[in-house]
Amino acid sequence: MTAASNNGTGPGPLCLVTGATGYIGGRLVPELLDAGYRVRCPARSPDRLRDHPWAGRAEVVRGDVTDPASVAAALEGVDVAYYLVHALGSGHDFEETDRRAARIFGTRAREAGVRRLVYLGGLTPAGVPARELSPHLRSRAEVGRILLDSGVPTAVLRAAVVIGSGSVSFEMLRHLTERLPVMVTPQWVHTRIQPVAVRDVLRALVGCAGMPEEVNRAFDIGGPDVLTYREMMVRYAAVARLPRRVIVPVPLLTPRLSSHWVGLVTPVPASVARPLTESLRHEVVCREHDIARYVPDPPGHPIGFDEAVRLALKRVREADVATRWSSASVPGAPSDPLPTDPDWAGGSLYTDRRERTVDTSRESLWRVIEGIGGENGWYSFPLAWAVRGLLDRLVGGVGLRRGRRDATRLRAGDSLDFWRVEEIEPGRLLRLRAEMRLPGLAWLEMYAETDEAGRTRYRQRALFHPHGLLGHLYWWAVSPFHAVVFGGMARNIARTAARAATTPNPPSDLHIKGK
Repeated sequence: MTAASNNGTGPGPLCLVTGATGYIGGRLVPELLDAGYRVRCPARSPDRLRDHPWAGRAEVVRGDVTDPASVAAALEGVDVAYYLVHALGSGHDFEETDRRAARIFGTRAREAGVRRLVYLGGLTPAGVPARELSPHLRSRAEVGRILLDSGVPTAVLRAAVVIGSGSVSFEMLRHLTERLPVMVTPQWVHTRIQPVAVRDVLRALVGCAGMPEEVNRAFDIGGPDVLTYREMMVRYAAVARLPRRVIVPVPLLTPRLSSHWVGLVTPVPASVARPLTESLRHEVVCREHDIARYVPDPPGHPIGFDEAVRLALKRVREADVATRWSSASVPGAPSDPLPTDPDWAGGSLYTDRRERTVDTSRESLWRVIEGIGGENGWYSFPLAWAVRGLLDRLVGGVGLRRGRRDATRLRAGDSLDFWRVEEIEPGRLLRLRAEMRLPGLAWLEMYAETDEAGRTRYRQRALFHPHGLLGHLYWWAVSPFHAVVFGGMARNIARTAARAATTPNPPSDLHIKGK
């Protein structure tokens, strides 16, 4: 294991945070640092953490929870280890992957002399046999049991729906409520749920680091409100000041069918929505609040549902979302880095290149490049992009509606519609890796450069590495459209950057109207 940075060397106890590229882990790291702990973060791709605001204060190392050697190295000298990973959706055998990784982590933690393990799992319904639980909840519960039996004192926190800006549960709730004034909904909208604010989850996680060594048990964590999903939608609409929603439950929408319905209406793809909707078949309500014995509730906590929604909406509207559900890698998405060897021998690598001179500064051009995607669109043939996104969702992909974490700034690892930021060199290069369903691997590069004559140049490169015959057929089938899609993108990015340099308030609809 090699360290990408080594700044987590303060006086406090050392905490290991797995899953730091994910929604909860990415928010927990700065909370622990602010509480005086040192933090180490293992990641399969350490570069994905380098642009986080806290990256210079934590130690980032290369590691994988399914690799015993890298787990052992990451746990060396650790006092408290947070286990915030799971293999949900990575294949039909994800439960076995979860089981194996948890056993590796527990065994290596015991051998390393770790003082405490902390795990965030799902709240399970009372009295429901494990065989009747959704695979998602069943696996979460099993991982908790494995860690509790590891021989290392463990605190397992069990939460239902987490409400916070960017959380998958909040985004699903928000988009369902905002986009559908009249909703035909599944029967699970009548299921009682005890949501919890992300701030209370983080407070509990940090507090667990200081628990007495004899504590080895699970704790239910939730907010003060117990609501049906229907009531959550109604109250969300009230907090967001939306007109009253009409909600009509129908018995025909099974969890499987409703996950596809959620996937079409919200940015959450069906592959992610399905375990959530399956988990809502049973009531998930806290049976105790014993965590308060060790992590006392300060005034105003736990936060109520309405206040949690208000705080989350405030963050969304101010574009101040620290992490999103899409921060974590999409299960099954390609992760291979772009081949950099000019004479790469890994197979065919198709390329589409475009270049344009831009009558503006590199800084102006870069602002347009870094602002691509999300509400700003892709600067070419919007219908083609929309259709491609819809087709991707229909086959279980992420589609085009994940949007952006921040409206103007990108960092390595950010999701960007159906792309992910693989590399960013501010002011010069943005490289995106496709996470749509494709018969191969694809990248899109955009450069802001200065040529020998001192002129600003925009350079764009689309690359595709086909998998098998289908991949080659795919490239040749879509290549006739590249002049429209990629050529139009290069032309409109250059034009938008030039107009922005001469217009005090440049129009933002150039890419929409295709001018």
